[in-house]
Amino acid sequence: MFLFDAHLDLSMNAVEWNRDLTQDLYAIRNREKNMTDKPDRGKGVVSFPEMRRGNIGICVATQIARFVKPDSKIPGWHSQAQAWAQTQAQIAWYKAMEEAGEMVQITDVVGLNHHLARWQNASGDETLPIGYILSLEGADSLISLKNLEIAYGYGLRAIGPAHYGPGVYAYGTDADAPLSAKGRDLLLEMDKLNMILDATHLCDTAFWEALNIYHGPVWASHNLVRDITPHNRQFSNEMINALVERGAVIGMAFDAWMMIPGWVRGQSTPESTGLRIEHVVRHIDHICQLAGNANHVGIGSDLDGAYGREQSPGDLDSIADLQTIPGLLAARGYSNDDIERIMWRNWIEFLRTNWK
Repeated sequence: MFLFDAHLDLSMNAVEWNRDLTQDLYAIRNREKNMTDKPDRGKGVVSFPEMRRGNIGICVATQIARFVKPDSKIPGWHSQAQAWAQTQAQIAWYKAMEEAGEMVQITDVVGLNHHLARWQNASGDETLPIGYILSLEGADSLISLKNLEIAYGYGLRAIGPAHYGPGVYAYGTDADAPLSAKGRDLLLEMDKLNMILDATHLCDTAFWEALNIYHGPVWASHNLVRDITPHNRQFSNEMINALVERGAVIGMAFDAWMMIPGWVRGQSTPESTGLRIEHVVRHIDHICQLAGNANHVGIGSDLDGAYGREQSPGDLDSIADLQTIPGLLAARGYSNDDIERIMWRNWIEFLRTNWK
């Protein structure tokens, strides 16, 4: 089945992790087998060939560069200018992938429909480019609203104002504070441009403020359910209901500590916890039951989002294994129509509605 993945940190993997995503996945792993600078070395699950094998023809691909102050306990760049420069290296890589025929950027309905039709009508023996919608995860790299205008010009269409901890525009995971004045101004400017607000990572206070201020389209590219995995990174039922009322789609993430309670980073393993892809179906079903339908759930895997197989479901060796989801949903009683919605159609319909 065709699959739309709403969150992949492709350029981060290419520019910071130094992975050539055009290569065979096992060649990438082999090249990293003796590296120890990052815990996921030799354990990545994403490459372009594996995305094509998994029929992942469209994704939301990120730029990401956090700015941190001197007393920060989380890593990041030491100035907004450095963070901006990092995102410019990332966009340069995306453009290089376009020139190489590996990717194609999607910025409007015409491009979306054309690319989807190309994949759906493919003969099966051709190497198709992967379509991508550009998103910014954490807005710290925007030095001013002028940078937002520049980014919109090169194709940026979605922004998550926060990431982890304190941010210039909004606080994110494991922190809490109201939106800053710059954050409110950012949302107003995004509204004028009809950009997509990604509610993922917003702290609770900023989440509710953002929904009140922002009148444009809202989605959550990669988030799970707080009732199942109690943590501020996940959405409460009240947040999920608010997003459903706004017509949002919520993407299911596959980072282990988000999927099941009790995961201890650096200690727990997929084997010790029994974590499997089917655990995400609980989160899918929870949202569907709250919404009363399957119209507000999608896939936003976040695979290789600074972790690899060591922090992924035990039965996931490659991103192509997301294709086991339709069978798991069918076994739970979901119709083929609902499964198609979850795998790709909800994201497509969201974009068609909000980009028209």
